Amino acid sequence: TPIQEVNRIEELFRVGSASLPIVETITYHSKVPWQKGRAAWLSDYASYYQTSRHFIARSLNKRPDYLKQEVAEGDRFNVLRKDDTFQFYFLVDTSLCKMWFYSIQPEKKTKTLLKTYSVGLGRVDGSKASGLLTPLGLYQLGSKTAVYQPKAMGTYKGKNIEMISIFGTRWIPFEKEVGFCTAPARGFGLHGTPWIRGKDGVCREDKESIGKFESDGCIRLATTDMEEIYAIVITKPTTIEIVSDYTKSDLMKWKEE
Repeated sequence: TPIQEVNRIEELFRVGSASLPIVETITYHSKVPWQKGRAAWLSDYASYYQTSRHFIARSLNKRPDYLKQEVAEGDRFNVLRKDDTFQFYFLVDTSLCKMWFYSIQPEKKTKTLLKTYSVGLGRVDGSKASGLLTPLGLYQLGSKTAVYQPKAMGTYKGKNIEMISIFGTRWIPFEKEVGFCTAPARGFGLHGTPWIRGKDGVCREDKESIGKFESDGCIRLATTDMEEIYAIVITKPTTIEIVSDYTKSDLMKWKEE
């Protein structure tokens, strides 16, 4: 059965929306009982509700602005529910260059599709079990994430480079193998499309690799897609399953909610 093209991301951030049960709308107060006498800032709410500051910022700003993180008494915003046992799950089909983003309830074996993404994948390589530099298998995503800005330098393959030129603005690594995998987790991850500095000195995103097989094995997403994924998943257990045919995934047997 074909998976529908879906985009319910805005429902996560829309204040007062109860259509997705994994979020709740709260009101900001600087004095809260769980702070034990100290004023609570946005970062304290993020920690208490296990919700990233980027997630709260997008809800507060009512648009995909993750860097302006200002909150005032009485402001309302969404957070991920503390009292829910949901997790996040990505399903990637390498033959289609598609990725489906779910919230799941593992104990109930139920899933909710949040969004469908087009992705870029690793180059074709007949020596690999997957036929690509991108492996097949079930991996857990890790916590050593990164946010990159233009001119931020780092070491990649022994060279000092502008990190955004390789990884775009966000990086989430694979941390460990949790099922059958054709390659170890180390070195793989989700990241944005590379940014290229033009002759005018301005750094711009290059989306040409989306839907193609051009990476060293990582999964590439357009900047706007990667930034919203980062905001949502980095504080929750998240699994990624990479298959050559999504219909063979056990997740397809789970009930859709």
